[in-house]
Amino acid sequence: MKPVKVGVLGLGTVGCGSVNVLTRNAEEIARRAGRQIEVTMAAVRDLDRPRICGTEGIRLTTDPFEVANDPEVEIVLELMGGTELAREVAVAALEQGKHVVTANKALIATHGNELFELAQQKGVMVAFEAAVAGGIPIIKAVREGLAANQIQWLAGIINGTGNFILTEMRDKGRAFNDVLKEAQELGYAEADPTFDVEGIDAAHKLTILASIAFGVPLQFDRAMTEGITKITAEDVAYAEELGYRIKHLGVARKAESGIELRVHPTLIPERQLIANVDGVMNAVLVMGDAVGPTLYYGAGAGDEPTASAVVADVVDVVRAMTADPENRVPHLAFQPDALQDLPILPIEQIETAYYLRISVEDKPGVLADITRILGENEISIEAFMQKDNVDGSSQVPVVLLTHKTLEGRMNQAISAIEALNCVDGSVMRIRMETLD
Repeated sequence: MKPVKVGVLGLGTVGCGSVNVLTRNAEEIARRAGRQIEVTMAAVRDLDRPRICGTEGIRLTTDPFEVANDPEVEIVLELMGGTELAREVAVAALEQGKHVVTANKALIATHGNELFELAQQKGVMVAFEAAVAGGIPIIKAVREGLAANQIQWLAGIINGTGNFILTEMRDKGRAFNDVLKEAQELGYAEADPTFDVEGIDAAHKLTILASIAFGVPLQFDRAMTEGITKITAEDVAYAEELGYRIKHLGVARKAESGIELRVHPTLIPERQLIANVDGVMNAVLVMGDAVGPTLYYGAGAGDEPTASAVVADVVDVVRAMTADPENRVPHLAFQPDALQDLPILPIEQIETAYYLRISVEDKPGVLADITRILGENEISIEAFMQKDNVDGSSQVPVVLLTHKTLEGRMNQAISAIEALNCVDGSVMRIRMETLD
């Protein structure tokens, strides 16, 4: 049987990693796929740029559409990044009847519905395991391994940059900006780190996971995102004292009235395994009604960890190339005509517990005013901690942990607390999840 010919769009970190894995493990991969797989063509920005992979036998071009339109290429690996050009080239490849494998979470989160519909019309596949959590096979696990379950919720540390920053802040008591600078020097964070530290990258990935878990169309524009830039070393230390750790968590939960889809800093009990995922590592915790909780852990980025997922998708595509398109695993786990258009709940309708840090005047009656406001909004307190005044200021930090309440009620309570004369500045609010 003739080898399957593959074209690669982008020979950067992931592109070269994929070429290296395909070349080094060619024999083992062929044994699994049933056919040899050859990279014959690649699109790059600069033909003369040094690369971390060999390009012998690979025809290079600066035009990605040349790869998409080449009649010999059967599978296109979209590893360029970005959304608009990536979408155009992916559409061109699908229109030509080629399968597309991508590691591009932004592409899938924002244009996946369109791409999947086109792929179905053309009888081809769009594979995207590498788009979420790098080398962790979380897409396959949720889509296929947990197919017997009703997924109740999932929660994930799915951005390594944010996790590295929060780990350093906890272990060494460092300030956010100092750790961010180091992350940029180490290559963990981009020069513009907005996507990582503001939760946008994680929201792309969470959108994909939620669609597969709950059988709904991709709805990235409705995901709630909150970054970690306001987290202080003091918050991290106070959380530790109370038995919690702060993680930048993506949470998707199916409720009676809709689906929660949110990324934000989160206090997690330190006893939870996911609370002990440190550095640049990723982890996703999935709760199914039959299996219970399952945890998936591993490298969320890097050339060969991500290439592991890319090449696994290539193997899956090659295996399925001769199969009836109607009998392939659906892109979003559920049959396309069985997707439910459930609403994404606004954050005001989400119920969770909270960590509150409030800077108050060190005088009698202050705590009574705060608890009164919380009580008026039907919010009960689980734990309370007041720190000593150490710098001679008249202000002291008060830390409260609340029981679960609606975000809308908490918003009202915080507004009333911040209006008190004895309160200085804004209330620091961090949501809490027990993940039980």
